Amino acid sequence: MLFMHDIWVNWFEGEENGYNVCSFHEWRKEDGIELLDQVPLLYIEDSLFTYIENDLQELPKALLDLIHRKAFLRKNQERIAIDYACIVTNGKAILAIDTMGYITPVRKSRLIPRQERLVYQMIEDSQPESFDWRTSEENKQYHILSLQPDLMVGLTRKERQLKQLLMMAMDQLETSENLEQVRYWLTEWKPEEYHVNRSLNFQEAWQKLYEGVSIGWSRKQEELCEKMVKGQPFYEKLWELEQSDQAKTS
Repeated sequence: MLFMHDIWVNWFEGEENGYNVCSFHEWRKEDGIELLDQVPLLYIEDSLFTYIENDLQELPKALLDLIHRKAFLRKNQERIAIDYACIVTNGKAILAIDTMGYITPVRKSRLIPRQERLVYQMIEDSQPESFDWRTSEENKQYHILSLQPDLMVGLTRKERQLKQLLMMAMDQLETSENLEQVRYWLTEWKPEEYHVNRSLNFQEAWQKLYEGVSIGWSRKQEELCEKMVKGQPFYEKLWELEQSDQAKTS
């Protein structure tokens, strides 16, 4: 088994989608960076890597058995064993995972560039290891609160966070089934189509708004997000946190 030592990780907890596990260049000063003393490195097949990176389902038992208490965290002068943690790669991407004692990849992290290069060097003359595993009969289902990766391509960490906040507000709007409210927000988005918007029923108006705001990201979407969360303390707090985090990293 291959092992890596002195690995810096920035854990993103409970993240279902790989696009929310930020690359090193998007790490922030206030992120909780941790140093792992030793971590097993597994070269695995594409399909299993994608499953681990983009889901929170059970890991193969054989994989868990292989890495059991083989990773260590150094705290002060003490070396503490971690139940299930490792670095996985398919030869094209790399991910560190920690199950926090469970059997799912609860925490995920990217590596710093120097350590990524080392991973690729270490597996250079190896073949991916196979594990018996099964997924659900259907492919993963994306939805408004877990957008398809292609809707997040090219976005910065701040933009992804704000887009997810906007989708939370959109989900709440759909649940309300308030015709006047959805027409109002659609007109905020497309004021030049006011007369057309007034003729749409609830589902038509909501779908038109969703199709508009779910593609890409722009200042216009950011402004709409700010307006939609105003007056809702929980959403406002998320908005303010993202703005303050961005200010600190600017």
